[in-house]
Amino acid sequence: MSHANNFRLLLGEPGVIKAPGVYDGLTARLVDQAGFSAAFLSGAGISFARFGRPDMGLVTASEMVDSIAIIRDCTQLPLIVDMDTGYGNALNVQRTVRTFERAGASALLMEDQLMPKRCGHMAGKQVISCAEMEGKIKAALDSRQNQNTAIIARTDALGVNGFDDAIERAHRYLGAGADALFIEAPKNIEQMRVIGATFGAKVALIHNLVEGGGSPVADSSELVALNYKVALYPVALLHAFIPQAEQLLKHILNVGNTADWQGAMVNLSYMNDLLGAPELMAKSKLYGFDDSEIN
Repeated sequence: MSHANNFRLLLGEPGVIKAPGVYDGLTARLVDQAGFSAAFLSGAGISFARFGRPDMGLVTASEMVDSIAIIRDCTQLPLIVDMDTGYGNALNVQRTVRTFERAGASALLMEDQLMPKRCGHMAGKQVISCAEMEGKIKAALDSRQNQNTAIIARTDALGVNGFDDAIERAHRYLGAGADALFIEAPKNIEQMRVIGATFGAKVALIHNLVEGGGSPVADSSELVALNYKVALYPVALLHAFIPQAEQLLKHILNVGNTADWQGAMVNLSYMNDLLGAPELMAKSKLYGFDDSEIN
């Protein structure tokens, strides 16, 4: 069964799907081995980690395809993939869907921002017309090769035009055929209750639990009562990594060794085991190669 089929099955099971953000092969392996059922390939995560840039639409479609393929080679987990605005009009959306699917996406998340887009929790966003987004959703549905590849429609209209427009857009995006809805950045619990009561019984609802993003809820357990289905943690791993990295680099610069950090670090042997070196060495013997012969 394909990873896209598996994601569809997850949507039908009880409880909230917790999907941490991944941005390379290592983070994909960590999420997989931790026991999660899905992962989120966030455009922000790729922009932050791979390019050292903010989430302002600076990553190209081809760069995302490359990242999806690398991550897919490291895990069979369903991958919810951020495809921003689809990188253009409805025809661009169709090409994006085809290339992202081939690279290994299980579900595709498309937003109604005007390019160049920016992080959903940043000021200064703009949105396209509802009719244009409906056309892009239909184009995405028509171009997917696997009917189980979920098309998730995200609206950023709440922070631009207000709550009523966001709700109206969600109704229309669902009518256009979207498989799931993501109403970005609700301002309070009451708005989330209305969203859940209006759409939760009809379609899977997505919520962003980004640190510093101002979510009205603190953890995924609260989403169950609100009729939400998927909790995204887009950059949690990066947000935890950065303060540790800053402290370690300062220590190396000032002291010149990592001895005081040994208890907080893994070593090369652990890394090799984590990344499957013993399995690869065993497999190499199947093809007549014995690494023990190398001096």
